Amino acid sequence: MRTWKRKGRGTGLRIVSSLDSHESELIGSLVGSLQELLAEREATAPRDQLSELTGIPSGHSAPPDDVTLGRLLPDFHRPEQDEEILADAVNSDLNGALRSMYEPGIIAAKNSAARAVIDTLPAGGGEVSLTEAQAEQWLAAINDVRLALGAMLGVTESTPEHLPPDDPNAAHLDVYHWLTVVQELLVVALAGGR
Repeated sequence: MRTWKRKGRGTGLRIVSSLDSHESELIGSLVGSLQELLAEREATAPRDQLSELTGIPSGHSAPPDDVTLGRLLPDFHRPEQDEEILADAVNSDLNGALRSMYEPGIIAAKNSAARAVIDTLPAGGGEVSLTEAQAEQWLAAINDVRLALGAMLGVTESTPEHLPPDDPNAAHLDVYHWLTVVQELLVVALAGGR
């Protein structure tokens, strides 16, 4: 991937870059995997009568068991955020209610960003030309992929920059770092006009 550049002005402004075929395929595969994770979570959400009557979707009240989905769909409130809420039951009820109300919308937004990437990704590589809105969607989707990959790898501040070549996660960590660069360059391009 080359750096992201701004071309044009006003309504004709585009954020552009170029992807090699393997880069395009990798991004498509990672974003597709993200969509599958989110679709599985969405499909297993309980249905209730109020949701059926109003058409307002409701989601899970319990957090995901999977560490990757847990990173993508974290609790809304953690006890360390508010010393006044000390009881675990209150915290659990609060998180459950918030999750049930807002998780469907969060999943929909993540899916929308993922679809924007898939829709604008050049098959076989080539130029990527995005509106600012599409670039923001790309930014959100790349961030979600990085979060998921980082959770799967257990990335922390103490994770080394590179793993030994014989480590089974070495290539995955390299992809994680590459996505970090893609994201940073896209942020710089988006911020260039502000």
